[in-house]
Amino acid sequence: MYGLAWDASRFTIPEHQCEVHIVSYIYRGPYNLRIWEERDPVSQKLIAIKQYIDNYQQTRTIWMDGRSHPSDAAPHTWMGFSTGKWEGNILTVYTTHLKWGWIRRNGLRHTDQATLTEHFIRHGDQLTHTTVLTDPATLSEPLIKTEDLVLRLQNGQTWLYPCEPVVEIERPRETVPHYLPNENPFIHEFADLYKIPVDAALGGAETAYPEYQLKLKRTNIK
Repeated sequence: MYGLAWDASRFTIPEHQCEVHIVSYIYRGPYNLRIWEERDPVSQKLIAIKQYIDNYQQTRTIWMDGRSHPSDAAPHTWMGFSTGKWEGNILTVYTTHLKWGWIRRNGLRHTDQATLTEHFIRHGDQLTHTTVLTDPATLSEPLIKTEDLVLRLQNGQTWLYPCEPVVEIERPRETVPHYLPNENPFIHEFADLYKIPVDAALGGAETAYPEYQLKLKRTNIK
């Protein structure tokens, strides 16, 4: 229902123009990423792995010292609370305490009940990043994504994201662009483009498997 009510014009509202991409989504767009270690100055034990993501200027901490995740009552943030461990040459990270955030920027969001498991795997000058997003409220099964990053010398790279909201469209105060139930004019757009039933376009993980074709034939869904 949240996705069907979504109007992309919501991004023109000043308070949403600089809204940070949640950690489960932020790696999907163009950005520069810096990674470094934080160690105890005396023992040199690894305390945390830090990341700076220039997209929305986010600094992320991945705790590596074995600490526990906080209680459910602790604040939820854009980057969440992350703990990591090395599994061979793979850095595995588990994140909780996320805000509501994007699954895709088409209105589909996960809730603050979501958790994220990540695997960072280096192959020479390339880094494979795999994410597994789980949310009991919005996902019928874990959502897996991957992307590759390339090591580059940072000469003249842009590291800042100066976002200044402005009034793009004049509206009455407190107006939020949206569609009421059954009024979204784009519900059929994806289905018509690929010539599939609307139920298949709006369905969950079940519709991604070959067996779903048999269900369509049995029920004659159009």
